[in-house]
Amino acid sequence: MKSFLIIIISIITGFGLLKAEVSGKHLFILSGQSNMARFKPALWFTPGISKKLGAENVIVSFHAEGGQPISKWYKEWKSSKGDSDPDAGKIYDAMMEATQTKIDGEKIQTVTFIWMQGEADSKAQNSDVYLASLNGLKNQLEEDLQRTDINFIIGRLSDSGFFRRRDKKRVENLHWEEIRKAQQSFADASQRAVWIDTDDLNGEKNELHLIKPDGYSMLGERYVEAALKLLDGK
Repeated sequence: MKSFLIIIISIITGFGLLKAEVSGKHLFILSGQSNMARFKPALWFTPGISKKLGAENVIVSFHAEGGQPISKWYKEWKSSKGDSDPDAGKIYDAMMEATQTKIDGEKIQTVTFIWMQGEADSKAQNSDVYLASLNGLKNQLEEDLQRTDINFIIGRLSDSGFFRRRDKKRVENLHWEEIRKAQQSFADASQRAVWIDTDDLNGEKNELHLIKPDGYSMLGERYVEAALKLLDGK
């Protein structure tokens, strides 16, 4: 009987240690170009995720800048011709500095990276290296944060690029389409990644930017829903 009780106590203690090992806060890093820059996490993301996980368990880091290509995040970026960007990683460094300030002294249980970018790379016709750049950015984050369990949420490019601005007539846009495909391929290749459809969030005129505030509010709800599913292993 005594040995049986010792076993039971050991099991209970073991579960307690396991729980302690997975304790900590959930870190969310939001970054990207103009549609992310116009997004306000304090209004459209933080309240929703805090309601589900508890405000005391959530850290949100946000750094975005409009009109910027992925090379401003991915430090080893190169075009298909071998060209590099002298300012490669500049925004990434600022994002990580801001994030480090928020997590200093904190124990982090999970990390979720929320990304909305791609317009600039379509305009520059660099869609052919976009998927490789996304994977490079993923590896960069994993190395710098020293973990391989980062969740990724991608707000896929809307259908805006398929419509001319002057008359809203639908046109072909190969690079825009290829970046959308690259974003989907990146997400579909991992159980820790998901892409979000934004085609219905930019209004009847298929504008470049989402409709304020409803488009961004709905996007925030989708970010929260996707984040919770990833955290739950779904």
